[in-house]
Parts: sequence; structure tokens; C-alpha cells
Amino acid sequence: MSKDIKIKKGLDIKLVGEAEHTIADAPKSRTYVIKPSDFHLVTPKMLFKEGTSFKAGEPLFYAKKDESIKFVSPVSGTLTEIKRGAKRVITHLVIEADGTDDSVVHSNIDVNTASAEAIKERMLESGLWPFIKQRPYDIIASTKTTPDAIFISGHNSAPLAPDYNFSLKGKEVQLQAAITALSKLTSGKVYLGVAKVSNSVFENLSEVEMHTVSGPHPSGNVGTQINKIAPVNKGETVWTITPENLVIIGELFLTGKFNPERVISVSGSEVKAPKYYKTKIGAEVSTFAYSAGINSDNVRMISGNVLTGNQVAADGHLGYYHNEFVVIPEGDDYELFGWNKPVFNKISSSRALTFSWLFPNKKYDLDTNTNGEHRAFVVTGNYEEVFPLDIYPLQLLKACMVQDLDAMEALGMYEVAPEDFALTEFVCVSKQPHQAIIRKGLDLMHEEIG
Repeated sequence: MSKDIKIKKGLDIKLVGEAEHTIADAPKSRTYVIKPSDFHLVTPKMLFKEGTSFKAGEPLFYAKKDESIKFVSPVSGTLTEIKRGAKRVITHLVIEADGTDDSVVHSNIDVNTASAEAIKERMLESGLWPFIKQRPYDIIASTKTTPDAIFISGHNSAPLAPDYNFSLKGKEVQLQAAITALSKLTSGKVYLGVAKVSNSVFENLSEVEMHTVSGPHPSGNVGTQINKIAPVNKGETVWTITPENLVIIGELFLTGKFNPERVISVSGSEVKAPKYYKTKIGAEVSTFAYSAGINSDNVRMISGNVLTGNQVAADGHLGYYHNEFVVIPEGDDYELFGWNKPVFNKISSSRALTFSWLFPNKKYDLDTNTNGEHRAFVVTGNYEEVFPLDIYPLQLLKACMVQDLDAMEALGMYEVAPEDFALTEFVCVSKQPHQAIIRKGLDLMHEEIG
């Protein structure tokens, strides 16, 4: 069954430096890093001390509030350092790989005949559970709740986004195994949003309700698809998962091994040879960044996409949930009277002084300049032009800022995540941190309402 979702509101940000459809093996990383901050609201309880050796797929720590949720090592090696920040909060776990790829092997489970309880137990013990997020709150899914539905977006519309039909080619068996397993964990349906293309890796999958998605970004955001298919109301819970993590889940059920392999896109205007690299979760970014080549030293390296990703240093590591790495110019230069003259080299949703609308297919070499300073909200109506959800974005942002729980609930806070406000943040003339505001609002609701 296929249904069409046509998104009209949004903004496609076309950037220079799209990854070519070529895959190379990234040099092996010497160290891998797991950051507990990637798992929002999780307080880690360590299972090992510094100097301990372990296999790939062996649990490193568990969630303090739910000991059944385990987080495993991506490689075999030694825990060389536990870095701590303020109040001794664990910030980084540094693993030195031993190069043997020795892995924990779980017994085989046939996803077609296994019970929901057996599948859930295997996902928890093998470290697969952190790949599942839930709404409301955009956190790792609760093990005590049965979701009303599961949503997967097989269409990535973000700037310089990797092409799933290329990066996941040949992984159809793993995708199907994961979907079959997950379909037993929900009381409703598994929904899959895809772009309308030929020879899609998703086209022959079963046990899902397929929806064809078209339109500008954020049409590929899973939050946009949830809003158009089955919005989340009070008392309801849905799960979300990305296709690249489906592959890891499916492979574990098929082989018994946790294989954290990622095919990531390395892109951006400051990359000499943008293409795809085969690497692993938590690997050193230098292993693929400098293989692709960086044009200059004055750059911003981003793990994740340019709208929602995290800045990383040259000696940093790939984020746990990221499948792309972008390098763009650092925006530390300023134009004299830049606010008061026509602009042809920047993209904008507004037609005032910015003429990107005249060149719909032009690709831009944007830097990190915000082109303005933080100020109070200015009511311009431009948020609504790029925000396709049936929600009032400005009103919801203001409700979060004043911590009005009743208004947040009434305005649709249960179904949003910070990434749904990345575009409104991009076009915001007030330079307000929309994603951070929504994150704080979600955390407040989780604390007060739970």
C-alpha cells in the first residue's frame, strides 16, 4: 500500500560539495569514542574500569534509570580513558582498538517465528535498544511502553544528505529482518516514508505501510511524516528509527554479531574529493576527513548535517547517530553594510534584498556566519513559510521559553523534536536558538509530566 505525502512548506538549501556516488574504505581508526551526551537524559553506570579489555558488542555501561538498556563497544579493545567534566559527569569513553575485531556472538533468532518478548530481550542484551527513539520527548525509547506505531524515514531531504539508495544498496535483507522484528513490538503499524525513485532499496520491503514523500526540506524529517500520517496526541507513544540503524539491527538478528559499520557521506565545499566512506560508529574523523582532503585550515567540521549536527575538532570522533560528515568555511569575516545591499550569494526564504529565489537550481557555498546578532523575536511570518507541521511554531517556541506546560501541550509539543525546528532557526531574523529552546521544553515536560 502506497500513499502520497506532498509537502509544500519548507526550504531546500542546495550546497556545493555533494558526495559522489563512490565508496572507499576509511583507514582504520586507532581510537573510538562513545559520548554519553549522545544519549539524551541517560546517566551512565559503568561496567568497566580504565584498562579493561573487551570484545566488540560487549556492554560498557547501562542507563541508571533502566538497567536493561545497555550500551556496547563498537570494537574490541581496551578502555584507555574515562573523561569527566563538571561534577564528574562522564563526557567521553575512549577505546583503543586492538585490531582483531573479536566480537560477542549471540545465538540465532528467527525473526519470523520469534515472539515479541524474545526479540525485545535480544535487542536489550545486545545493545540495539539505543537506536530506537520515542516521541514524545525525543529520547531513547522506554522499555516499559508499547508504541502505537513505528516510523522510519527512508528519505533524507537535508542539505548534502547521503543518498540511502546508494549507501544502503545490497542491505535489503538486513532491512527486512529489522522491520520484521520491530513490527512485533508495536500494537500498530510500521510506517516507511520514501522518495519516489526507481530501483529503491526500500521498494520490495514487506510488513510496512509505504508512503511516498515529495517536496522541499523538511519533507524527509520523520517528524514531518508523523504529523501528516498519524500525529502524536497526549497519552500516545511512537518510536522512530533511521534506515542505517535498521541495517545494524537486521545484521545482528541474521549473524548474531553487533556490527556498527557506517557508510557515511563526507561532503561540503571545503572537501576536495567528497564521497562516501565505510567506517564505524565513534571512529576518528581524521581517518576519512583527510583521506577526502580539506581545502584549508579555517573550516568548520560537522558530525551530522549542517542544520542539526555537532561541531567536531580535527582530532574528534563521529557521533553515535551520525551518518554524514560535512566541512564548510568558518564564518569569521563580516561585510561592511552587508545588511543594506542586495545579496546574490546567500540563500533565504525572503525575497527582500536576497535574490536566491531567482536561481532555484543554484548551489551555494555558505559559511557559518549568522549574518546578525541575537535579539528578541521579530514577528515576520517566515517561520510558517518553512514549517510544514500543523503547529504554530512561534507560539510553541514562546510557550517553551516561559515554561507554560499547558500551552506547550495544547500547541503540539508531544510530537516534535529539536530537528523539526532546524529550518525555522536557519531563517530566524532574531537568531534565536530554536532547537535548544525546544530541547529545554521537552526536558521540562519529561520532568514534570513524564
